[in-house]
Parts: sequence; C-alpha cells; structure tokens
Amino acid sequence: MKKVIATDKAPKAVGPYSQGIETDTMVFTSGQLPINPETGNFVEGGIKEQTHQSMKNAMEVLKKGGTSLDKVVKATVYLDDINNFSDFNEVYQKYFESDFPARSCFEVANLPLNAMIEIEMIAVKN
Repeated sequence: MKKVIATDKAPKAVGPYSQGIETDTMVFTSGQLPINPETGNFVEGGIKEQTHQSMKNAMEVLKKGGTSLDKVVKATVYLDDINNFSDFNEVYQKYFESDFPARSCFEVANLPLNAMIEIEMIAVKN
C-alpha cells in the first residue's frame, strides 16, 4: 500500500510532491520548511524559531500518517549555514526524549523560498 499524506496542519507542498507518503509499515515526510500553515509565511525569528516550526510541521505529517516522533528512525536536516548547527541542535534535542534517530545534517547552498532549514523524516508505524 502507498498512500499520499495531506494535512492542513502542515504547509502545502510548494511543488509537485506530497507532504508525505504512508505505507503499511512506514511514513516518509517530505522536507518540511519553517512555514506556519495558518499564514503561509515563514515564522519570524532565526534558526531556533525556524527549527521549531519545521519540527512541528514534520510532527503533523507523521501524525496524519499514523506515527509520531518517537517512531522516527532517520532524520535528514538541511541548513543554509552550518554555523547554526549548535542552535539547531539545542532545539532539535527537545523533541526527542531518548533513543535519538539516525540523522544526517548538511549545509546547502540554497533552500526553497530561502529558508534557513528543512527537515525530512522516516518513521515506522508500529
């Protein structure tokens, strides 16, 4: 089974992709930008605020797909500036109590809409 995940509690896709994909056993989120889904705009502030919003958006996609952060096995994080790594980590670690997922974190030249961060996740459902 492959099912498209769509929720109004996360930003709409800004291109030809789904917010996430659900299978029988896993959920794959697309990269979540720090867009407030109620306003359609980036949250105000710096990397910490943008990290919070990207995490909230990912959580909503996971929830709609029938899973949650505690079931995330892999996260991929894209930063526009690797110098924000410690501030990003300060916020990110608040979302996981223990058993942190595997993770990759990269500095990239540009992110969609000039975001400071984009986060994608893979989670199991059981």
